[in-house]
Amino acid sequence: METQEHRESIPAGSDSYINLLKINRELLVTHIRNTQCVVDNLLKNDYFSAEDAEIVGACPTQPDKVRKLLDLVQSKGEEVSEFFLYVLQQLADAYVDLRPWLLEICYSPSQLIQSKTIVNTDPVSRYTQKLRHQLGCDSKFMLCYAQKEDLLLEEIYMDTVMELVSFSNENMGSLGSLSCLLDHSSGVLNEQGETIFVFGDAGVGKSMLLQRLQSLWASGRLDIGVKFFFHFRCRMFSCFKESDMLCLQDLLFKHYCYPEQDPDEVFAFLLRFPHVALFTFDGLDELHSDFDLSRVPDSCCPWEPAHPLVLLANLLSGRLLKGASKLLTARTGVEVPRQLLRKKVLLRGFSPSHLQTYARKMFPERPAQDRLLQQLEANPNLCSLCTVPLFCWIIFRCFQHFYTTLEGSPQLSDCTVTLTDVFLLVTEVHLNRTQPSSLVQRNTRSPAETFSAGWRTLRSLGQVAHSGMERSLFVFTQEEVQASELQEGDLQLGFLRAVPEMTPEGGQQSYEFFHITLQAFFTAFFLVVDNKVGHRELLRFFQEWAPPGEAAVESCYPPFFPFQCLGGGRLARSDPFKNKDHFQFTNLFLCGLLSKARQKLLQHLVPAATLRRKRKALWGHLFASLRAYLKSLPRCQSGGFSQVQAMPTFLWMLRCIYETQSQKVGQLAAKGICANYLKLTFCNACSADCSALSFVLHHSRKQLALDLDNNNLNDYGVRELQPCFSRLTVIRLSVNQITDSGVKVLCEELTKYKILEYLGLYNNQITDVGARYVAQILDECKALTHLKLGKNKISSEGGKWLALAVKNSTSISEIGMWGNQIGDEGAKAFAEALKNHPSLINLSLAANCISTEGGKSLARALQQNTTLKIFWLTQNELNDEVAESFAEMLKVNQTLKHLWLIQNQITAMGTAQLAKALQNNTGITEICLNGNLIEPEEAKVFEDEKRIICF
Repeated sequence: METQEHRESIPAGSDSYINLLKINRELLVTHIRNTQCVVDNLLKNDYFSAEDAEIVGACPTQPDKVRKLLDLVQSKGEEVSEFFLYVLQQLADAYVDLRPWLLEICYSPSQLIQSKTIVNTDPVSRYTQKLRHQLGCDSKFMLCYAQKEDLLLEEIYMDTVMELVSFSNENMGSLGSLSCLLDHSSGVLNEQGETIFVFGDAGVGKSMLLQRLQSLWASGRLDIGVKFFFHFRCRMFSCFKESDMLCLQDLLFKHYCYPEQDPDEVFAFLLRFPHVALFTFDGLDELHSDFDLSRVPDSCCPWEPAHPLVLLANLLSGRLLKGASKLLTARTGVEVPRQLLRKKVLLRGFSPSHLQTYARKMFPERPAQDRLLQQLEANPNLCSLCTVPLFCWIIFRCFQHFYTTLEGSPQLSDCTVTLTDVFLLVTEVHLNRTQPSSLVQRNTRSPAETFSAGWRTLRSLGQVAHSGMERSLFVFTQEEVQASELQEGDLQLGFLRAVPEMTPEGGQQSYEFFHITLQAFFTAFFLVVDNKVGHRELLRFFQEWAPPGEAAVESCYPPFFPFQCLGGGRLARSDPFKNKDHFQFTNLFLCGLLSKARQKLLQHLVPAATLRRKRKALWGHLFASLRAYLKSLPRCQSGGFSQVQAMPTFLWMLRCIYETQSQKVGQLAAKGICANYLKLTFCNACSADCSALSFVLHHSRKQLALDLDNNNLNDYGVRELQPCFSRLTVIRLSVNQITDSGVKVLCEELTKYKILEYLGLYNNQITDVGARYVAQILDECKALTHLKLGKNKISSEGGKWLALAVKNSTSISEIGMWGNQIGDEGAKAFAEALKNHPSLINLSLAANCISTEGGKSLARALQQNTTLKIFWLTQNELNDEVAESFAEMLKVNQTLKHLWLIQNQITAMGTAQLAKALQNNTGITEICLNGNLIEPEEAKVFEDEKRIICF
């Protein structure tokens, strides 16, 4: 029976709900593909009996089921008919084709119907719920180093510095949140591209970022309109055989998450609406090195079986599920074809502020937090490692270990700590976790005793790591693990972890190292301690350093090597940095483990004679490789320097040399550097690389120029360069996130030696405080000729300090201040500096908020200047009054060659004054007025004066 309330809400006449269903019967039969969901809700609200449901279910075809369902609903009256419409409206995913019709009829449910319960048994919605549950479980806990610990992701995760970059990796701005990462309106490089590419160094937090995305989506906090979230690890695709063939549906459902009901219906929905799906693929670099995304055959049919790698490539390109969001991660150096990319995002790791926030998370108690930060401040080498989130976590956990076991007296040494030190410390900590705990007695084993006791475990881990590294494989089968004689207790240490099952049917258990750098560490450990490892195998992974060309390759090896280049010339001529960072980390750890400082630790594990033999072979190879590499680089003569553009390979070599911590090795390496101008721009160098540079360069007997523009050095990097400042006449540190703190270090060091000729600090974060330090450098370094300070945060106060220093300098010839905010007051100070200046040739005060008074002061000052040849005042607020003052100046000053007044507020009237003044000036070459208030018709008046450039 219908209630009185509902009878009153029935539309009048032909607009009743029963009539509505009758009139649109054909449309409903055509578009309703899911009758079960409606039947479930009718049963839930007692509108249908079990017998009614059976009648509908007994119909042979889907259209017959819809017809029978409509007949039964209409027979039960207006209330049931309206409820039927309400179900269609509320379960939009299940009845997506009826959305336009429901909007057209302007259906609005009555109060009674709104009070009814709707249950969503739609297969698509059920599958979304299952995905959320699975991803929520998978992402709840941080993938921590020791499997015995449960660290909640919510409590430990922190965003890192994320930058949008161009195809050539130039900075296009920062990203404030993970939701911005998936915003298709910003940072788009290619509208046709389908893939968002996130890259960064090993350990910088790429996998954690994806885990955080999963967690946010699973909990409904990532509002990006995504109903399906599929997460794959690229290394999984290496586990398939060459003969394996899958269709897309099997890849998604059988190898990820299987729908509980109607998989065909779920897959059909995905194919119709691919834009509601998000795919994440973690670790492209963990595929085989010879996998080339651009050469994979096309596969456009979602039902056609293909090899899983083909499916991966075609998903990324958009040939499969075009419109779905795809997010791909890889380490720095891995290239993805441009046509696949929609945007590129570079992960930078932790900034100093991130580091402090992370310290507060890990150490809630203020005393422990302060002690940690003081230790890091005192040891910049250790602190630089903390810019990488993985290493930061390892170091903090080791600090926690010492803090708790040594009664609050952390013993992080004040001496240099290398990456090898950190991983040895991690290994020692985790080996000691197997010791029986005692409430009254601490573990007092020395590191040597700990490693001796864990010898069997360490060697087995090394054997597994080495066997995989040789084949660039990172997932190990049960047989491979058992063959290494690893025991169940060894697997609980946290170095190896079980790989999540990839099929619903289950299968053989596989394992992987917690992180690629850990596998590299144990590979190096195996190469050092295994007596059977000879020179060829020891240096196996150094073959990637061989420069192209057979002659260069042969020269890589010192005379005592009885063989030519390892692996032959073929590998040497291939791209040395195509997915090869795992080899380079192995080389790095090999250098650290074979250093003399480790002899005492390892002498109980390997004979001293073996260590000496391997060390001699490694050192000889390092020197020969460095010399051969530098000789292979193109050189040019510029400004009296022999300049060489080094590449990331050079940084890897320096890192390895630094890892030895041998002054003798550093001295020999310095002798091998023949060029006196090292250009390391756009090498993604971090502050730790400055330690390696200083370790070698401070041994140089000659003065050097060092160009580190466009890297990620920050203030810690500046501090680590301190040992080599006594050798540097040119220092270029533009675009490196340097603040006033870093400039203070520069001031303290450079004023000791007073040999600086060129200082580049463009596009950093320097304020008036830092400007005062730069002014002091200019005052005391009498040889300084070039100073670049553009695009910082310097106001009139800092401008005054700098101008005064310029005024007192007799050597400065070029000043770049583009993009600061010195204003009229700062301009007036520079005007005073310009009067009768003996050496200044080039000055840029562009984009500095200079208006009428400042501009006139500068013009008047140039009447008393005979040295300046280039003057840039682009993008200021200069008007015709200023133009008139410059016209007066041109009647007197005959030495100025280039005057740039681009993008100001000068009209044709001011231009006429300048043109008239040129009749009495033969020295000026050009006056650029592009972008001022001059119309094309007005500009024609000045066509005969070629030195006036209006457009």
